Amino acid sequence: MKSLLKKAGFSVKPAKGNHSKWQHPQVSQIIVISGNDGSDAKPYLEKQVNSALEILNKINQEDN
Repeated sequence: MKSLLKKAGFSVKPAKGNHSKWQHPQVSQIIVISGNDGSDAKPYLEKQVNSALEILNKINQEDN
């Protein structure tokens, strides 16, 4: 999931513990990912990431 966000241009900022905050300049939503790398993501987090990527995809399609 983190690699998908990174490829899409999201930047990461460390947060408390094993949390990380992911932001993109064109998407208002901030995604907070918890857990260690390689651990299974929660269903709500998958929905958040997919939603943010869809929003970014729509923005990029409008720009072209």
